[in-house]
Amino acid sequence: MARIVAIANQKGGVGKTTTCVNLTAALHGLGYRVLMVDCDPQGNGSSGMGVKKTSRPNTYDLLINQAAPEECVVHTPYGDVIPTGKELAAASVELIGKENREYVLKTALQQLYADYDYILIDCPPSLELLTVDALVAADSVLIPMQCEYYALEGIADLMTSIKMCSKRLNRRLKVEGIVLTMFDGRANLSNQVAGELRRHLGDKVYQTVIPRSVRLSEAPSHGVPGVLYDKANKGSKAYMALAEEFSARCK
Repeated sequence: MARIVAIANQKGGVGKTTTCVNLTAALHGLGYRVLMVDCDPQGNGSSGMGVKKTSRPNTYDLLINQAAPEECVVHTPYGDVIPTGKELAAASVELIGKENREYVLKTALQQLYADYDYILIDCPPSLELLTVDALVAADSVLIPMQCEYYALEGIADLMTSIKMCSKRLNRRLKVEGIVLTMFDGRANLSNQVAGELRRHLGDKVYQTVIPRSVRLSEAPSHGVPGVLYDKANKGSKAYMALAEEFSARCK
């Protein structure tokens, strides 16, 4: 049965979608059956996997129109994707009227449990209803975090939200770990933030650190995950190492 991991951070620009796309592709490259579910209305995860944002049925149809989950899946050379588009922005409002609205995504994904080893959910950069649905569906939360002060401030709020969700809606939910992204080893601040996190959260912080990389930023414009766009790049190698560490921890 699949292990479901929500990749979340309410702060934007921390490498959340980049992490979701590249971890999906890296795990697929290691031989795992992986599905990425794009729950971010921006749809950057979909295009990063080479899937058009206009592809239907998509996450919106899955949540709102009761589309069959298997019909929403798009197969790519880098792993499977349930894509999304701009229509998903309305889903938070439309879900409010639904019975058991926090469990809609979980119920839909249950039909795909046997088909995958990992299901990774790319969450919106906010703590809205779409994110709550993802947290309820997930076994754990992976938190990409940029090494800067504001990101350090926001991590406490996210931890509180995860704890509340675990208490009220999904008792099995736990923090899978924190991944340090956009790391610049030459900057004192990056090292200070990393040190603070490791001191307070210990093993929850992954040993693998994702460095700043122009090549990773270029990859989405070509519709190819960074780990395949330039395999020799330091960012690509870091995400491959992250996939190995992630899978080892999950075992």
